[in-house]
Amino acid sequence: MKQDSIIQAITVDDDIAKISVLEVPDRPGVAFKLFSAIAKANIRIESIVQNVNRSGINDITFTVALDQAQEALKITKDFMNEVGATNVVYDADVARLSVIGSAMVANSDIASKFFKALYEKGVNIQMISTSEVKISCVVSKSVAKEALKQIYHEFEMN
Repeated sequence: MKQDSIIQAITVDDDIAKISVLEVPDRPGVAFKLFSAIAKANIRIESIVQNVNRSGINDITFTVALDQAQEALKITKDFMNEVGATNVVYDADVARLSVIGSAMVANSDIASKFFKALYEKGVNIQMISTSEVKISCVVSKSVAKEALKQIYHEFEMN
């Protein structure tokens, strides 16, 4: 399958914020407690990453729309206090770059080219999420538009 038939869109979304809750106790139901509270507030979660368990704790990072970020931040701070996590880190100076298409997971060359484009622009990746149809990275908002141009160039798309 040719790459140009796989890739349907390359996008940037700079209307997001990233929230990380650090040193969350690793026990059943903790993620449910956080994300059910966020769901009750009708806040849409864009992506979620839970980092590697280390000595019984994890870090959980997620992104939300910028217009819902302050409410999500308040809920997350309440959650931190309730479960005994150590800190919440908020960053509104981020953007999500995505390559979207069909059968992305089956073609590792797509991911390679996507990450190569970011590397060539010196872009530090803060968060990666994937699905069957999308590869996304959260990066600093200040470099997102130039990175987007490099991704288009890498995939030889206009």
